[in-house]
Amino acid sequence: MSKQLILALSKGRILNETLPLLADAGIRPVEDLGKSRKLLFDTNLSDVKLVVIRATDVPTYVQLGAADLGIAGKDVLLEHGAEGLYEPLDLEIARCKLMTAGLKGAEPARARRRVATKFVNVARRYYAEQGIQAEVIKLYGAMELAPLMNLADEIVDIVDTGNTLRANGMEPREMMADISTRLVVNQAAMTIKHDRLKPLIARLREAVAARRPAQTG
Repeated sequence: MSKQLILALSKGRILNETLPLLADAGIRPVEDLGKSRKLLFDTNLSDVKLVVIRATDVPTYVQLGAADLGIAGKDVLLEHGAEGLYEPLDLEIARCKLMTAGLKGAEPARARRRVATKFVNVARRYYAEQGIQAEVIKLYGAMELAPLMNLADEIVDIVDTGNTLRANGMEPREMMADISTRLVVNQAAMTIKHDRLKPLIARLREAVAARRPAQTG
C-alpha cells in the first residue's frame, strides 16, 4: 500500500463536482462511485487509489498519513486546523460563504449571544475577535431551526443561495469567509513521495486553470 498514492475524497456535493475535475486531470475511477458500496477504488492510474469518506474526516485521514492527499472544503479545514497539512491548491469548486445569520429584522445582541453551529472552533475564534461573548451550541443540522425555537440568537453556517434562510424567516448577517474546495497533502508524504505527488498536483493545477474563463482585454 505504501507504493500507492491514496487520495481521500469528500462525500456529497463536493464529490459530484470533484469527479469531473479529476477526469479533466486524467484521473478516473475504474467503476461508478455512485453505484458501489465500496469505499476504496482503483483508478486508471495504477499507482493512485481513491477513498470516499465523510468530508469532516478528510483532514484527519491526510493529517495522520492514512491518505497522502485529500480534497475538502475550506470550511472543514478551518474547523479542523491545518497542522500536518500542506494546502497547495484551491480547486475553485463548490464555492459558498461561511456567514452568521439570524431572524430577519431582529437586532443582534451586542455583548453576548447564543450561537448554534457545527463550526464550533471557527465560531469561537470569530466572536472572540469581534469582542462578543458567545455561548456556542454544537448542532449537526437544521441550523435554521435554532433561532426559530429560541435555542440560539444566531447561527454560523454555510450559505449558498440563501434560499433556506429566507424560507425560514432569516437573513445572512456577517461574512466570515469565502469557501471553496482545496487540495491538501500530508506534509511527510510531500517529502517522501515528492516525485510522484508533484506531477499529480501539476495535473490538477492545469485542470483548474483550464476551467477559468478566458480573460479579455
